[in-house]
Amino acid sequence: MKLDDGQRKKVTEWIGQGLKLSEIQKRLGSELDLHLTYMDVRLLVDDLKLTPKDIEPPKPGGAALQSAPAGGKSASVAPPPPTPAARPGGVFINVDETARPGAVISGKVTFSDGNTAEWYFDQTGQPRLLPQQAGYRPSAGDLQQFQTALEAELSKLGF
Repeated sequence: MKLDDGQRKKVTEWIGQGLKLSEIQKRLGSELDLHLTYMDVRLLVDDLKLTPKDIEPPKPGGAALQSAPAGGKSASVAPPPPTPAARPGGVFINVDETARPGAVISGKVTFSDGNTAEWYFDQTGQPRLLPQQAGYRPSAGDLQQFQTALEAELSKLGF
């Protein structure tokens, strides 16, 4: 899709304002009468060499349980997991911008001991947890925090 200079400037401005790709997609349709798929918007932003911002950076000294939006361009590119020393005792999740193949929705979790795992819901709605370290099992408390944070994050996204 070819955009004129004014349209490119608008998209750049929206990225600068911190809009999500889905919000940019809606604005392209409503303000510029350009109806693009989400993937087209992702490719457009990539072609313009723009990077969406994280809307809300983690707050130091905040609650032990926080969720963060996924950053980056694809499911395979994610921000580095928080270090346990920086946020002791917390479980942190993020949701991938693009779900992994075969999943309805997916993301990553860092447990309070610093171990990480990928999580996803398969096509039948079954939750799956894939730890990075073979044989790792999070504590019962971490699992409970993970489930609570995941439920809160998914409800924000309309699931």
